Amino acid sequence: MSTDAPNLTTTRRRPVRAEAAAPAPAPGVESVRTWFATRGWAPFPFQEQAWEAYAAGRSGLINVPTGAGKTYAAYGGPLAELMDELAGAASSGFPAAQRCRGLRLLYLTPLRAVARDIEAALKLPIQDLGLKLRVECRTGDTSTSLRARQRKELPQVLITTPESLSLLLTYPDSADLFRPLRCVILDEWHELMSSKRGTQTELAMARLRRLAPAARTWALSATLANLEEAASAAVGTTDCVASPAVLLRATIDRPITIQTVIPENRGTLPWAGHLGVRMLDDLLRVLDIDRSTLVFTNTRSQAEIWYQAIRWKRPEWRDLMALHHGSIERAERERVERSVKAGDIRLVVCTSSLDLGVDFAPVERVVQIGSPKGVARLMQRAGRSGHRPGAPAHILCVPTHAMELVEVAAVRRAIEEGVIEGRRPFSKPLDVLAQHMVTCALGGGFDEDDLFSEVRTAWSYRDLTREEFSWALALVRDGGGTLRCYPEFNKVARDPVSGRYTVPSPRNAQLHRLNLGTITGDMTVALKYTSGRRIGNIEEYFIATLHPGERFFFAGKTLEFVRLADLEAFVRPARGRSTYTPRWSGTKLPISESLSEEMRRVLDSESRGAGAPPGRSRDRCPTSQPELAAAQPLLTIQRRLSRIPRADEVLVELLETREGHHCFLFPFEGRLVHGGLAALMALRISRLHKSTYTISVNDYGLEVLSAEPLDFESVLTTGLFSPDCLARDAVESINISALARKQFREIARVAGLVFQTYPGARKSGRQVQASSSLLFDVFSEFDPQNLLLEQARREVLERHFEQSRLGRTLARLRDAKLALVRTERPTPLAFPLMIERLGSELSSQSLLERIQRMRTEWESTDEPRARRKRWSWNRA
Repeated sequence: MSTDAPNLTTTRRRPVRAEAAAPAPAPGVESVRTWFATRGWAPFPFQEQAWEAYAAGRSGLINVPTGAGKTYAAYGGPLAELMDELAGAASSGFPAAQRCRGLRLLYLTPLRAVARDIEAALKLPIQDLGLKLRVECRTGDTSTSLRARQRKELPQVLITTPESLSLLLTYPDSADLFRPLRCVILDEWHELMSSKRGTQTELAMARLRRLAPAARTWALSATLANLEEAASAAVGTTDCVASPAVLLRATIDRPITIQTVIPENRGTLPWAGHLGVRMLDDLLRVLDIDRSTLVFTNTRSQAEIWYQAIRWKRPEWRDLMALHHGSIERAERERVERSVKAGDIRLVVCTSSLDLGVDFAPVERVVQIGSPKGVARLMQRAGRSGHRPGAPAHILCVPTHAMELVEVAAVRRAIEEGVIEGRRPFSKPLDVLAQHMVTCALGGGFDEDDLFSEVRTAWSYRDLTREEFSWALALVRDGGGTLRCYPEFNKVARDPVSGRYTVPSPRNAQLHRLNLGTITGDMTVALKYTSGRRIGNIEEYFIATLHPGERFFFAGKTLEFVRLADLEAFVRPARGRSTYTPRWSGTKLPISESLSEEMRRVLDSESRGAGAPPGRSRDRCPTSQPELAAAQPLLTIQRRLSRIPRADEVLVELLETREGHHCFLFPFEGRLVHGGLAALMALRISRLHKSTYTISVNDYGLEVLSAEPLDFESVLTTGLFSPDCLARDAVESINISALARKQFREIARVAGLVFQTYPGARKSGRQVQASSSLLFDVFSEFDPQNLLLEQARREVLERHFEQSRLGRTLARLRDAKLALVRTERPTPLAFPLMIERLGSELSSQSLLERIQRMRTEWESTDEPRARRKRWSWNRA
């Protein structure tokens, strides 16, 4: 590291205590211990506990740091059982080819890209011990010949994804395929559980428990708070398990070292609204190309920009650098992963595409560009470095604006306190249930009463009513009545002989298998060279804005747009640089609830001065936080012009400008919550004062702007933050119909009402949206009580406004002290909200000029009331 490097600050993560009772030992475990010894390893206590618990017939969840040995903890028990079975078959005189036939262990991973790493890890003891066992993968990348062989007989150990598992369950002989199953391992369960893929997995697990009652379930997670709920979601309700799930936590001290790049020139950091390239020189001073490094960004656009910026500044690194994100063609991503493992590539700029699973043992350092927006995300990414038990994890945070220094300080303290976010399963989504019904109908058929009982053993459907189940069944049987005249919606039918529901139409069966899963792709088109070689996927709306000959960056290359034809965009390589970088929708990460709470505590400490807040030791007070010391220019100006809010109060700043009357509110609850809160406030204020209101939000606060004079001070004390009637007011405050129409596209696709993939063809995102919009209109007019419409509205409120979190925020604001300050000019907290609102109306250059002018005036004004004139925001 060079001597002129920026200041670096460090923290370490405290270990977590073990919590588990040791079950009775199993005979086959000794063979696993012996294999560990031959590798020079010693099992950790949590691994031994997991093996013994498995031998005792228990299911559970293993929660230990990334790279600490979760895989072998879950795998050791089933492996020991397989060895005992092989030994027993041998002693009984069975030929080797007939021993231990059929599937015994199913390993489920959310990422097919990591399946090869998992396969290598599971094969290692089998090869070392000379066991006659097959370990294979079955994902979308598996060859046709291997899938055909697996259709005849599955291997003893199968690694697959939720989608491939559901596909296997559609085969008529699925009961025979899964009957020998003894164990299911759910990898990265925290990532699966909080999505519809997790709900799909829960339903598949409910089916497997019926087909293979003796099978045990073990979930793996590194970063999760609500462990009991996660374990229940993995193993099912108490009605379907003989004993409670085992929770295993590790005492392994794998410290997380957080370093923060603090620029030598404190004025380098902008106040807000930038992608952070200004910090490039400061980062390059500490980057060492001889140390294998992953540079994480929060969005694909940001990854493209930073990759180009680093390569432009360090052209000599060109052959040692790579770019990795989900829109790049799979073959290129795999090449990058192989090169990192081999040490040929030393620096990768990436997104969450490398968050999980991939074992990059050579990686020594991880860089996080901007705030991670969540404690668990930072811990997960830090764990990519030194990926082995007991090795410390390192992460270097690069703030992109001044307030992110406060966010990093909050993450630091959250990790020290052991604070981490929870993940919540979806609550009985009926679109996933409808898809699962067709899957079960294809996989040998189902009896209505039996399937209802089975589905209710899935944690997310434990409260499913018979009326809701019958409604979903009617939807797949005859389109819910509304669509009964259209054969393509009559998917399942009751067999008159057996009384079981099956899928009589071969075309419906084919379409279901082609579109199986809950991953709803963005409106993307394939990006190809004119030669036909594929580069990746790019969103339709971005390509639609380009004219032939225009250049843009993608996958680290400068490309020239040629034409768009048949859902394929054709380009050719181009020279030079471009100002165009693709934008992907839905990529802004909101700040998590845990991080929000910690930010308020950090600011509380800063507001109170050098003394530590109640319940905190002095070694964690602001004076020991270098990030806060670096943020002092911003905090000092905020304190001078207004105040720094305490944890038990909500700061409100009132300002009059030529634009009108501004009310700035700072709950520090994330942009999604603030979006819902701002719309709610505007609605409730409009009931008292009819006017037109403009709103703006970011992660720290919100702005409500009234063109007419308004006494916000009196309005804020009239029950504005009451949680009463939240659902009704939330629906009234936004255009719920327009948002629900858009959300219905995903629900209709999952429920099988519209299809994106057809034999030999694929619909565009716009075609799918048009089809789903037509169905939305039909249901709205002829079946307004349709439960999928209600689900669309509910998902809009939760996805776009985090409604449950909004309710908790309202309750907190209602009980908090109101710290109201009338300001003469926008403060450092308020100014970014004005940028959010007006940035689209100003050129980038003029916006930067105004930001710089504002900062100059902030820093040169000693007394905020020295000039008593109304602040003017010149929009010209």
